[in-house]
Amino acid sequence: MSGFDELEGRALVVFDGHCELCNRSVRWLLRRDQGDQLRFAASESERVAELLARHGLGAAHAVDGPGTILVVWDAGGPAEQVLTRSDAVAALLLQLPGPWPAVGSILKLIPRPLRELGYRIVARWRYRIWGRLESCPLPTAAERGWFL
Repeated sequence: MSGFDELEGRALVVFDGHCELCNRSVRWLLRRDQGDQLRFAASESERVAELLARHGLGAAHAVDGPGTILVVWDAGGPAEQVLTRSDAVAALLLQLPGPWPAVGSILKLIPRPLRELGYRIVARWRYRIWGRLESCPLPTAAERGWFL
């Protein structure tokens, strides 16, 4: 038993639960996940602590924390793969309907060092621009099925 059996082939999105930008992004993804391809967990969650440790990452609030969005494929399985930063964003866009896969494909055409620079600039300023929450917001009753 992997500890993530309820994912059943879905991608796990690990995000900073205290970051307002991250929480808004999760809500945005929830509204567009028509194919039921995503599940979410805050990086502060005890459920993902072992997964983060396996990949040398700490919780978002830790000094050595990921400070980034993570997308995990086959969480806890033999082919577990973790994507971070701009690679994670592009992978998420590819999972959505409508124009978003095209946007993800275009994003992947941008050289990775340039994508990473843009991502790091936003990540550095996210708390100052969008704010930091005192605690992770609880999902609504309708959203609970998407969260671990």
